[in-house]
Amino acid sequence: MREITIAVDAMGGDHGPHVTVKAVLNTLRRQEDVNVVLVGLEGAIEAELKAQRARTGSRLRIHHASEVVKMDDPISVALRGKKDSSLRRMAELVKRGEADAGVSAGNTGALMAVSRFVLKTLRGIDRPAIATTLPSSRDRTYMLDLGANVECEPEHLLQFSIMGAALVGAMEHKERPSIGLLNIGEEDIKGNDVVKQAGELIKASGLNFYGNVEGDDIYKGTVDVVVCDGFVGNVALKSSEGLARLIAEQLRATFRKNLFTRLMGLVALPALHAFKRKLDPRHYNGASLLGLNGIIIKSHGSADVFSFEQAIAKAVEEVRGGLLRRIAEQIGNHHDQGKNNGEAA
Repeated sequence: MREITIAVDAMGGDHGPHVTVKAVLNTLRRQEDVNVVLVGLEGAIEAELKAQRARTGSRLRIHHASEVVKMDDPISVALRGKKDSSLRRMAELVKRGEADAGVSAGNTGALMAVSRFVLKTLRGIDRPAIATTLPSSRDRTYMLDLGANVECEPEHLLQFSIMGAALVGAMEHKERPSIGLLNIGEEDIKGNDVVKQAGELIKASGLNFYGNVEGDDIYKGTVDVVVCDGFVGNVALKSSEGLARLIAEQLRATFRKNLFTRLMGLVALPALHAFKRKLDPRHYNGASLLGLNGIIIKSHGSADVFSFEQAIAKAVEEVRGGLLRRIAEQIGNHHDQGKNNGEAA
C-alpha cells in the first residue's frame, strides 16, 4: 500500500492548532502509511507540537502560511485579500501533487470558493457539490448536495448522482450503489419540473436509480445515495442535527428528574452509550467537496480532536478508493452514452 500525504489547514475552525495538531498526531500514530503537512502559522503550530511533546520529521512537516481565513470572512477576502492563507496554501499543495488530499475546518463558503479557484472542476462537472454521510437503520446514507448549489438544473442533479455513486464506490467498495432523488412523494408525478426532469435523466443514465425518495427514507437507509439541491439538502441536514441535539437533551433531562430516574439511567447506561455512538455526529464528521480536480474534506468548524480525526480518515479513504478516477470514469461513460444516443438518433 503506497504512502498517502494529507495537507491539513491547521488554523481552520473554532479551535485551530489546539485541535488540528492533536488530531494529526493521533492519525500518524494509528496509520503508518499516512504522512501529513500542517499548513499555517509556523510559530503557532510549533508551539502546539511542543505542548504535545512532538516534533516534525519524515512523516510530518510544516508549510508556513502567513494569513488565516476567519470563520466570518467574506468569500471575496478569502479569494483576493488573503492569498497566503493556510486554506489556500493547503489547496495549492493538493494542486501541485505534494499532497493527495486536503482537510480544513474553516469557513465553508471560502473553502469551496478557494478550492474551486485553485483546483478547478473535473472535466464534465459543471458545479462541485458537498456530500456527507448520515446514520441510517442500514448503517449510513450518503447525501448531496448540502449547500453548495441553492438552485440546480436537472443536469446538475444527474451529475450529483454520478458523483455520489462514485463516492460510495470509493468508500464502501460497492460498484452499483442505489440512487434516490429526494422529493415530496415517491410517485413520478410529484415534485417540481426540475426534479421530474432530473428523474428522467438519472433513469436513462445507467445508474442504479431507485426512484423518488422522501425525507424519512434518508434514515431508513432505503438507498445508498440521496440526491437533492443544496437548499433542500442543507435544510434537511440542519434539521437533523437539531433533532439529534433535542433527543440527547431530552434523554438527559428525563434521567435526571429524580432518584428513581437516575437509577433507571444507570441500568440503561450500556444501551444509551450504544445509542449515542450510533447517532453521535462526531463519527460522521467530514463532508466531501465533490467535483473538484482534487480531494478536499470539510470538517465541522466546532470539531473536537476525535471528530477532526474522522475527517482526516475520510480523506485517506477517498484517496485509497480512487475517488477522482471513479468520478472521471463515470462522467466519461455518461458523455459517451449521450454521444452514442445522439449518433443513433
